[in-house]
Amino acid sequence: MNDTLAKQELRFNFGKNWRRFITNLTEEQIIKAETSLKLMLKAETLAGKKFLDIGSGSGLFSLAAMRLGASYVRSFDHDMQSVHCALELKRRFFADSNVWEIEQGSALDESYLKSLGKFDIVYSWGVLHHTGNLQKALQNVLVPLETGGMLFISIYNDQGRTSRIWTKIKRFYNALPRELRFTVLFPSFFVIYGTNIAKSILRGHSMNYWKTYGKDRGMSPWTDLVDWVGGYPFEVAKPDDLVEFYLSKGLELRRLKTMGGGRGCNEFVFQKG
Repeated sequence: MNDTLAKQELRFNFGKNWRRFITNLTEEQIIKAETSLKLMLKAETLAGKKFLDIGSGSGLFSLAAMRLGASYVRSFDHDMQSVHCALELKRRFFADSNVWEIEQGSALDESYLKSLGKFDIVYSWGVLHHTGNLQKALQNVLVPLETGGMLFISIYNDQGRTSRIWTKIKRFYNALPRELRFTVLFPSFFVIYGTNIAKSILRGHSMNYWKTYGKDRGMSPWTDLVDWVGGYPFEVAKPDDLVEFYLSKGLELRRLKTMGGGRGCNEFVFQKG
């Protein structure tokens, strides 16, 4: 078996992780997701806007778009369990709505994306770098973007050698039998959260880090940990390279939020001229 085929076969089951997340989804987390959209898009409402959620995951941000008044929301994900998560949130909050559609689809399928029509907001947070072909995915998200529309994406920051090490860890994690994956998760927990926990304890606020975790997007620390360690395929990009790529496609950068060289996702909002 060649290395390319092996990489294609190793794929993390994001949907199973998201199903656990939505089981305990709170109103506070939904509001934080809404706030994230409002801040990055610089809009208090999405009224009259068509919103496409590429790789909808838990469905949380599609739900947020609906609650912010989007005239139409389309959600799709490659993982059927993720599709079921979005369907479950629709059942809970917008059961009778005919303006929120959810289905299985791929960001790498250009024909499928063409079939969706045009959208005022194309949103894909932490997804395109897990497709196995980041370059193609970055190109494809432009297909359904309306002229004047906003593209809101986030892509893992390129940390050089550190990113290459995490790639190996992620491949190893996904190659392990499920019952042994904790042997990677537990050490990773301390690598990822240890410093911040220690700082909170030294300041006399041992629980403060957990109380404020996810304040920007409404996520949970355990879900994020499993998502990070398990997230494979895995690719990264430097902010400058992404900006240059989309500027060459005629888009304008409207907002940029970087990790400052650290681990995690850089966020970008571009507008199509």
